Amino acid sequence: RLQTKCCKEHVRECLRTMEEVLMKTEVNQTTSIRANSSVAVLHKPPSSGCNGLEMYVSEPEMQGAADKDLSSRKVRVNLPSEVNLGPNNTVAFLMIQLPDEVVWEGLEGLYDRRLIGLSVRGMEVSGLKEPIKITISSTTSINTTLKPICVYLNTRTNADTSPKECEQTEYNQTHITCFSKHLTYFGVLLVSADLSPKDQEIISYITFIGCGISLFALVITVLLFIANRNLRGDDSKKIHINLTVALILLNIHFLSSQAVAATSSTELCLYVALLLHYSLLASFTWMVLEGFHLCLLLVKVFNIYIRRYLLKLSVVGWGLPAVIVSLVVIIDRNIYGRTPLIPSRPNETTICYITDNTVKMVTTVGLFSMVFLFNVSMFGVTVKWFVGSHFGKQVMAA
Repeated sequence: RLQTKCCKEHVRECLRTMEEVLMKTEVNQTTSIRANSSVAVLHKPPSSGCNGLEMYVSEPEMQGAADKDLSSRKVRVNLPSEVNLGPNNTVAFLMIQLPDEVVWEGLEGLYDRRLIGLSVRGMEVSGLKEPIKITISSTTSINTTLKPICVYLNTRTNADTSPKECEQTEYNQTHITCFSKHLTYFGVLLVSADLSPKDQEIISYITFIGCGISLFALVITVLLFIANRNLRGDDSKKIHINLTVALILLNIHFLSSQAVAATSSTELCLYVALLLHYSLLASFTWMVLEGFHLCLLLVKVFNIYIRRYLLKLSVVGWGLPAVIVSLVVIIDRNIYGRTPLIPSRPNETTICYITDNTVKMVTTVGLFSMVFLFNVSMFGVTVKWFVGSHFGKQVMAA
């Protein structure tokens, strides 16, 4: 069977298992194997061998053929003449429909939820001079706001499972053609084309300039704090400076993240990703402490003394993010590394950050939501105190 329940949780293992089974299957001619909405086509070259090959799959019959075009053709694969097929080789061509339950990060926009797999028994096909062509008939109109990107997947190991962009993608209103110089599993992502490459470049410049100005202002703030003795004696100002330092770290590591991701150093990317996450969490926690401190001052009418107050705040502000980041590293250090800035565009802008979407949502969006709710609550307490104080004064005056 081409589709089994194992695909739901272990899709890579399932794909590898299917490929291994097909590679062991002996055939004397072109054979199609159909299961639900998926199909495998096995082709045994003649004893004289052949240079190159064209294979087809039709729809809705889900039939396959070699060197013979089919009506209602869905996919055509062209192996170049450089691929010398002999009688000991068997070509396996798979068109797999992923179940709705399957979640593969980076394939959220997978066209028709289909993968195209290609392999040749007894031959490692890679580094070709002339690319392999995979042409898919498109039933979705390609317009100015939607563009297809051909990607290939690593199913051999679990080290790097994110989709990579193929060498070239060509498309029109009816067909999408992917070009590759090696065999593996391929898919087509439909991504938003709202922004042109030029617009994306302009936005990147605006982002870097804005972060640069912010970083400069934050550094000036810290220098003024250090130079002014009166500011250093105020706990409120010290809390402000801790938040400022967290934001400085956040800007520094964000600005360097994309450049480091472009290098070959995995360890340096791990460091930047880890510190970027840590500084973001530290900024969130110091925002909470700012709200807590302000509320405490107002509600207690400034009559407050807590032994080693700033030290205790610092333990929370800098310690809590360290605990979260340490837990992530202990669970799996590979969670930090190179990842696309936009998941649906895996080959455009890459940064060093969190590679796992669940961890990213829980530790950043989740923590930010709690920060927001807490500070809104502190704001409500502060407003209530002000309103109560105002009416109390009016009553006393009357």
